[in-house]
Amino acid sequence: MTDQDTPKARIDAKLASLGDWRGETLGHLRALILKADPAVEEHVKWVKPSNPHGVPTWEHAGILCTGEVYKAYVKLTFAQGAALPDPAGLFNAGFDGGTRRAIDLREGEQIDAAAFDALIKAAVAFNLARQEARKR
Repeated sequence: MTDQDTPKARIDAKLASLGDWRGETLGHLRALILKADPAVEEHVKWVKPSNPHGVPTWEHAGILCTGEVYKAYVKLTFAQGAALPDPAGLFNAGFDGGTRRAIDLREGEQIDAAAFDALIKAAVAFNLARQEARKR
């Protein structure tokens, strides 16, 4: 694998290719994720002709969240969002599903960094607890 093929490089390329507020927003969220959990692993999944850059995914003992970009918003989908505490009400999408929850950010919207940090940490704790329970 060359340096250009690493998940970090592929995500960097995706953000750069956007060249607008969506890349900046997803880049900011990425930085917050990496700060909240320095042990997080970045991956790129679901690469296909219609999405050659794939979907950035952040994982620690399983998927924490994925980052997708649409024309009018940036979406972070938390794989186990329905099981996570969200006292600040960051989740604003994906309520029709039983497991996942999402945060949609539109141009100009900001996220509460402290609440987001707590949400990432809760997702990590949930994944670690599930992993430990599977060992028993």
